Amino acid sequence: MMSQIVLKKSTAELQQMKTHYQALLSPKQPPGSIFTAKTNNCTITAYKSGKVLFQGAGCQSEADKWGGSSSAVAPKKKASAPKGSKLPDRFASLSVVGSDEVGTGDYFGPMTVVAAYVSATNIPLLKELGVQDSKNLNDQRIIQIAKQIKEVIPFSLLTLHNEKYNNMQQKGMSQGKLKALLHNQAINSVLGKMSPEKPDAVLIDQFAQEGVYYNYLKSQANIQRENVYFSTKGESVHLAVAAASILARYAFLLRFEELSKKAGFPLTKGAGPKVDECGAKLIHIHGEDSLKYFVKLHFANTEKAKALYRKKYKA
Repeated sequence: MMSQIVLKKSTAELQQMKTHYQALLSPKQPPGSIFTAKTNNCTITAYKSGKVLFQGAGCQSEADKWGGSSSAVAPKKKASAPKGSKLPDRFASLSVVGSDEVGTGDYFGPMTVVAAYVSATNIPLLKELGVQDSKNLNDQRIIQIAKQIKEVIPFSLLTLHNEKYNNMQQKGMSQGKLKALLHNQAINSVLGKMSPEKPDAVLIDQFAQEGVYYNYLKSQANIQRENVYFSTKGESVHLAVAAASILARYAFLLRFEELSKKAGFPLTKGAGPKVDECGAKLIHIHGEDSLKYFVKLHFANTEKAKALYRKKYKA
């Protein structure tokens, strides 16, 4: 994880800082920022809200020039809720690993799963960068935000490409089990990256009941159970799930673009009638066998695309 410190400064102090870093200002600025400056070992980004992010090996010494860690946004104390409660008190303010998946309902493109760690200290910064429920963001905004937060928070990305997805599904593995395996693997991976630091909790965007989820994992050697919680609409429960969703969507979009280039024409997201037309066109250009590299074969779209191909291209 990149070293970083967040300070809170007044408007006058922000102007003073901008003047100080005048010769080091970068032309590229993230949305909502006043300036970005780069020294040899630190990147300084000041936001309109007054928060200033110092990133890099020299973040501590650079931040010390402006008040140091004493002015840093302090992490919230861990909530002391009973273990049996559904979610701990003040859950949104805790340091949490969140996990979410994208692409499970898309005929074209892979399934992507991300587990991301958002510390209490980083919550104000991620809000400043625009992290929220990805369903409220268009693809362009998701790409903008993802490019920023992937440099700020530790995360683990897993991409299940279509050919492997189809092989596993044809061997009898349900989509639910595939998701459980990927979530567990991504969570274990990001916890390894964070070590020895531990989150207050792990939140999985719920796609199955807790018992079903763990039943899917029963043959796995390393199953993460400590302080693990499940919640539907997890993106609105904690920014960690929202960040994970944005990063997963970003990875999905990059892969989707690659697949469109390989297909030779723009593919369509989702699983509607336009997707069937794309499937038929793909069969026409590349042959039916090519579908396994581009689509989730068990979707009803496969037979619809084949029928449309016979009607449109073979008639």
